[in-house]
Amino acid sequence: MKFGLLLPHFGVYADKDRLLDGTRLAEDLGFDSVWVRDHLIFEPHGEMEDPNRSFYDALITLTAIGAVTEKIELGTGSLIPFRHPLEVALSVATMTQMVGPRVILGYGAGTFDHEFEAIGIDPEIKRWHLVKSTALILRKVWEENGVDYKDDFYEFQDVTIEPKPVGGRVPFWYCGNTPASARRAVEYCEGWMPGRISLATFKARVNKMAELSAEAGRTPPTAAVIPPTSVEATREEALRDVNVEGLLTWANKAKYWVKPPSGKFETWEDLEGTLIAGTPDDVVEEVRKFEAAGCEHLVFDFRFKFDRFFEQIELLGKEVLPKLRPAEVPA
Repeated sequence: MKFGLLLPHFGVYADKDRLLDGTRLAEDLGFDSVWVRDHLIFEPHGEMEDPNRSFYDALITLTAIGAVTEKIELGTGSLIPFRHPLEVALSVATMTQMVGPRVILGYGAGTFDHEFEAIGIDPEIKRWHLVKSTALILRKVWEENGVDYKDDFYEFQDVTIEPKPVGGRVPFWYCGNTPASARRAVEYCEGWMPGRISLATFKARVNKMAELSAEAGRTPPTAAVIPPTSVEATREEALRDVNVEGLLTWANKAKYWVKPPSGKFETWEDLEGTLIAGTPDDVVEEVRKFEAAGCEHLVFDFRFKFDRFFEQIELLGKEVLPKLRPAEVPA
């Protein structure tokens, strides 16, 4: 199992030093990856985020981080399809030339119509089709030259993108939490990554991907997740910093989630998986539940604790990760 961090590249705590120094600290403490979100015109989620609209571009942020680190993986969780796939192909291939084969390209359909309207993309388009087109185009131009391509959204002839990505094709993950997102991950992706999702729903999606992958004769996509996280000396202190009401509101709006026995998300206990909050030992216990459910890459989301970002990295790196890593056997 791998462990990552969502970076503070948005909101009031978006800051170059916090990003670069925080990632270097995470790498030193043994984290496997760092992740960014994506927006073109950022409008914070009212129940989840402060109203500050600062937002650092996803790919530029990861490139800068890659330049000051050595091995930590650089993930997007997720890009949204407002960029032309050929632009993405060149940008990401260039990134790998600069920082090595460390990029994981997570893609999602996007939540907000206004970001697509602003650049002339019809918001009525079923945007997951754009995600699939992007995946197919990237695969072709990263592996072939003189590519001809045509679908309902993109058309080009005799296109060659050089340089190709270092290390071969960059892994493409589908980011979403619906049943359809899991199906799409099996169809054309190497990974599946929801953001906030209940543990029961995560289990259901992973089991479905295993079933569909067996039918297709392929290895199941890597299963990942990004739960909001708060680590303190006591669970009460950890929950004090979390907008539990906002998370409950979000969970009750989730159309396709597995509901708690009551049929409604009402308490923080109902949010199992949607939130990791407590002592370092509590965090270990919650992570083990995800591991048992088939999670292979867990990304801690400190958006409620970005004001104490370095402290949270230290707590996880020194008091949580060592308990989750298998003990090294002496040579």
